Amino acid sequence: MALVETIREGIFDGRRALSGLKLSTLIVVAFVLMILALAYVWSHIHMTQMEYRIAAEISKKEALLEEQRKLKLEHATLKSPRRIESIARNNLQMTYPDREQVIAIKK
Repeated sequence: MALVETIREGIFDGRRALSGLKLSTLIVVAFVLMILALAYVWSHIHMTQMEYRIAAEISKKEALLEEQRKLKLEHATLKSPRRIESIARNNLQMTYPDREQVIAIKK
């Protein structure tokens, strides 16, 4: 009878040990899956943030290109010879020099 009880206790302890092993394996697997899920979510969030940054930078580029186009147009308008002559005649009361006023410098 003692032999039967010893065998039953051994089987019961073996099941308990096997049960503990299964539980620890399950915990490790769950932990690894959780880490993988967190890594996936983090990478997805990071990618989304990068997409927003790229869109903002593209928008800035377009605005800067538009400003550059306007500045080039303004530069061309400001350096126009007709405009400069008009300012010289009207605002500064300048005129073309007479022949006698021109001095040629030779090297």
